[in-house]
Amino acid sequence: MAESEGARPAPSAVRIDHRQVRVLAHPLRIRLLGALRVQGPATATTLAELLGTNTGATSYHLRQLAEVGLVVEDPDRGTGRQRWWRAAHDVTNWEPTDFDDDPDARAAVDWIQANQVRLLAEHADRWFAVQDQWSPAWRDAFGMGDIFLTIPAARLHALEAELWQVLERYREEADPAAPGAEQIQVFLAAYPLLKGK
Repeated sequence: MAESEGARPAPSAVRIDHRQVRVLAHPLRIRLLGALRVQGPATATTLAELLGTNTGATSYHLRQLAEVGLVVEDPDRGTGRQRWWRAAHDVTNWEPTDFDDDPDARAAVDWIQANQVRLLAEHADRWFAVQDQWSPAWRDAFGMGDIFLTIPAARLHALEAELWQVLERYREEADPAAPGAEQIQVFLAAYPLLKGK
């Protein structure tokens, strides 16, 4: 079936393997991949300026990500010595149990998940510092909430899958040129309600 004109392609996804997860578990590498996904193709110099680091480090870590297929060169944009990079996929997937047989990969996944929690806390702190500068409509739209459920693991998997489908649908239908459109980041988390400490 031909894609209709103007339709956005479905996001590409990768289920990362042991080698990829070990490479990704690095503060600058995870930021580089995120920047390429959000900002689009860029040079090492542009990324270094964006992320407050130096071009040498950025170039090195982009090559590390490229070795495992998480970023690729964008040869159509390159001119001479200037290399452009882009994310190879829109979405990175894994299940924590994918790495149960590899202690190093398991540690890498633990670091990535802990980094996501740190990132959420940092985003929230920055939002609280500037929220008064945003319109009432945006202040009411942003934020977070929680709910308590008692369900088996299979139902939690089904719930997460359904929520991801909703998020992907909104992502596919997004119009960045729409009046008042802003880039946002949605975190999805589910944890057990641990008793005691």
